[in-house]
Amino acid sequence: MVSAMFFSVGCTNKTADGEDSLAVDSLPADSLPNDTLSEMIEEEQMPAAADELFDDFFFNYAASRKVQKERTVFPLPVNSWGKESTIEANAWKREHFFMQQGYYTLIFHKASQMKMVKDTAVNDVTVEKIQTAKNMVTRWHFARKRGLWYMDGMSHLSLGQHPDAGFIRFYQRFATDSAFQQRSMAESIAFTGPDPDDDFSTMSGEIMPEQWSMFVPWMPSGTLYNIIYGNSPYPASNTRLFYVRGIANGLQMDMVFTRRGKGWILEKVNT
Repeated sequence: MVSAMFFSVGCTNKTADGEDSLAVDSLPADSLPNDTLSEMIEEEQMPAAADELFDDFFFNYAASRKVQKERTVFPLPVNSWGKESTIEANAWKREHFFMQQGYYTLIFHKASQMKMVKDTAVNDVTVEKIQTAKNMVTRWHFARKRGLWYMDGMSHLSLGQHPDAGFIRFYQRFATDSAFQQRSMAESIAFTGPDPDDDFSTMSGEIMPEQWSMFVPWMPSGTLYNIIYGNSPYPASNTRLFYVRGIANGLQMDMVFTRRGKGWILEKVNT
């Protein structure tokens, strides 16, 4: 039940309110339900059905110290900038992942990749922590073995080594530079979201770049947690679908970018 509450939120049409538009990092820790949820999960045995979908398993993994110890392969192989090492079970420190941040992202290169989120045949998933200011990416690899999900590897690499580094750097600037946003938009942007003239209504249509300041949604920046489903290489594509999904707070935002020349432009927004 708790797992469903967490991961079903991203599929609703509820839009974040004024408080959600604040940077999540600025929210006090006790404003998020993480401690309560973690206590509930610690007290319960993870249901067998949680291993069917990675999202269900991962919520339990991220929220429970016990599950992390049981479902991590020790000694855990770690590759830090090309140097191999291991972490023993007694040295493992619980990782909260994006539970305290309050949201995570999904970056797809084509719409069909979205189906993998609910594909029970997926057996490999990578969770990424992308820290643009530190020019660093931390990755945790998960694999399903004999029907059960395990975290079996961890790595650290520079952002420049990330296969999507170009787009990530573009997005970071786009999210934090309003002038750059104006220069990185299509002639018209397909928009679905709150009506600025009516707090209880949504609107759908097209907006011009000069109208963007009236509709601009909150965009995460600085530290991004991303989930990659499957172990296939990133497909060559001139499209990026950037999805933000909140954790039990109703936050949802979708943006579609298209490569134009050496840069990217925003073509669609759904909040």
